Amino acid sequence: MRKIAITGGVSTGKSTVCRLLADRGAYVVDADKIVHTLLSSDSQIRKQVISLLGENVLVDGQINRKAIADIVFSNPETLKSLELLLHPAVFHEMELQYHRIKDDPKYNLFVAEVPLLYETESSKLFDFIVVVLSERSQCLNRFTKDLKGSAESFDQRMQRQMEPKEKAAKANLVLINNDSIENLENQVTNLLTKIRST
Repeated sequence: MRKIAITGGVSTGKSTVCRLLADRGAYVVDADKIVHTLLSSDSQIRKQVISLLGENVLVDGQINRKAIADIVFSNPETLKSLELLLHPAVFHEMELQYHRIKDDPKYNLFVAEVPLLYETESSKLFDFIVVVLSERSQCLNRFTKDLKGSAESFDQRMQRQMEPKEKAAKANLVLINNDSIENLENQVTNLLTKIRST
């Protein structure tokens, strides 16, 4: 079973593309959701994160991701330390899930949503890379409206990422998400055709 990575900037529509692929028979994993699971259930990871960032990241006994973001996005060195802690665990979990389902006829592809694919130098783990691009104004609107984030938070997240056009230049295929959902669905259909033919 082939491994496909979906990546791109903040709020470009990566999750929507993954949902459309899941509707078409793909098994989908999300790096951000794996992080959430690790922070809430992996006692070793929890201890290491609290040791790195302090007790302030705990809210009602649970690690609060907003509290983490408030600390790390203004401190590049701390952010780097956190990523070195979390990213190996995330990709290990992805690999476990891949081996669990790779022979299951119910699925035709293994798809991973990995926002920081190139930044973590993880593209070599996948057979096919798809970058989702969208106009910055649309991404900002989605982030502030749908995710209830601030413009400042959007900019902080984008600053830690490779330029979207640079990601696009490295990808096997680019999807443009500036139009209707129907247009994106057509691009996903074409993507599946291309993957099967390569």
